[in-house]
Amino acid sequence: MMIFERIGTFFGIIGGMLTDPVSVAVLFGSVVLGILFGAMPGLTSTLGVALLTALTYSMDTELAMVCLLSIYVGGTYGGSYASILLNIPGTAASAATAMDGYPLACKGEAGRAIGLTTTSSAIGTIISMLFVVSISPLISMFALEFTSFEFFLLAFFGILISGTLTAPDLVVKGWISGFLGLFLACVGRDQLQFFPRFTFGIPELDSGIEVVPVLIGAFGIPQIIEVLRGHEVKAKMKELQRIIPEIGTVIRNIPAIIRSALIGVGVGAVPGIGEDIAGWVSYGTAKNTSKHPETFGKGELKGVIASETANNACVGGAMIPLLNLGIPGSPPAAMLLGALMLHGVTPGPMITFEQPTFILEVAAILLLASMAMWVAGMILAKQVVKILKIPTQLFMPIIGILCIIGSYSLGLNIFNLYLMLPVGIICYFLTLMGYPIAPLVIGVILGPMADVNLRRALMVSQGSFMPVFERPVSLILFLIIVWMVVSQFKWYKRLMSKIKSLLFRKRSHNNI
Repeated sequence: MMIFERIGTFFGIIGGMLTDPVSVAVLFGSVVLGILFGAMPGLTSTLGVALLTALTYSMDTELAMVCLLSIYVGGTYGGSYASILLNIPGTAASAATAMDGYPLACKGEAGRAIGLTTTSSAIGTIISMLFVVSISPLISMFALEFTSFEFFLLAFFGILISGTLTAPDLVVKGWISGFLGLFLACVGRDQLQFFPRFTFGIPELDSGIEVVPVLIGAFGIPQIIEVLRGHEVKAKMKELQRIIPEIGTVIRNIPAIIRSALIGVGVGAVPGIGEDIAGWVSYGTAKNTSKHPETFGKGELKGVIASETANNACVGGAMIPLLNLGIPGSPPAAMLLGALMLHGVTPGPMITFEQPTFILEVAAILLLASMAMWVAGMILAKQVVKILKIPTQLFMPIIGILCIIGSYSLGLNIFNLYLMLPVGIICYFLTLMGYPIAPLVIGVILGPMADVNLRRALMVSQGSFMPVFERPVSLILFLIIVWMVVSQFKWYKRLMSKIKSLLFRKRSHNNI
């Protein structure tokens, strides 16, 4: 009976949104804005969500989520335009799309490629929405068994795995970035004893470092500097032909779409990875399982479908740990966590009790955003080609102004600007040195959760760490964290290499 009640509530939420003209206008407007952000190289869905987070402060929670989730979905999809037409990924999430998208455009099949990516992206988002609805109750029930030690280890695990998976060369750089964010989260008066920490006598730091200025500075300022320092890319674009895909083509590729969507959901559910990893993993899987892998990179439709389905399915996947555990699954999801905090929503195991319909509202928004994305994508495809001809450098001053407005509008506090600029400049130099920014942001967001729960747990246990080894969940998390650290040492890698070599020799000997 409960299942039918959830289904009825879900469709009731959808009906309420569709009958509200303001919600429909915000839905389509945000999707279109997200597509434009994704299509323009240098602008990303992460930046779009960050800029709109502060601007939605005066909205009610439901309308704010419509705005932010729609720009997230639209921005993730919009990067495919520049990838297919210019061979310049509009976002990191669409980098794998360029591998086969641009060769298809060179063959005169750009319209066909865009039509299929639009359709597969919409299907991927819908499939991920189904997982949000079905898996969330199970995760919430499991998470209710967590104590303070489990929450600390979970937050620490989120920061570590984000650094491990996003570091471009050395894993330790990702960890350093995450711990830097963890340090920033400790600035201000602690939440248990109200003692000032690292404030240096500055009254504005007593309340801690605001998340939104850090988010905007970390992702906005480096992109502005990078684009303004770069060279304008000139490219010739052909006129698009038929865009709406053939039904037969879509049906033939349904198995590949479902497989890619499942990969996207799985990658998105791992904290801190993001849509770009989902796209590459799905693209590699499609190539490895293909009967003709040699066609990939030369204009293979399945390569385009695989990457675009996965990166959009990653949106719903990232919502699963965000809503049920309070841990963002991707950088844009980290922005959404900051937005939820602004609107008084606390993601985590208690969300189903405090706001029973909130997860269903998120799922309904994802469904409507995917449909709006398909409609807008089909209509805007030929128009976005014209917008892509405008130099990106002309947009960057506007983005800079929006960054300033977004940071200042949060409490009308000028100190947020003094915070945003140095954070942005520091993050720019960190990027130049190969330090990923996502772990830093996740460290800032998860830092209070790790700090408060560790100190509370030690107070309850009178300074003893023994409860970590006495509870199954905390012990499993502890062992995973230890393995993650140990696996990066050279001696461990050599040991694993020797074990694999011995097993291979033994298997070869048995076969003989």
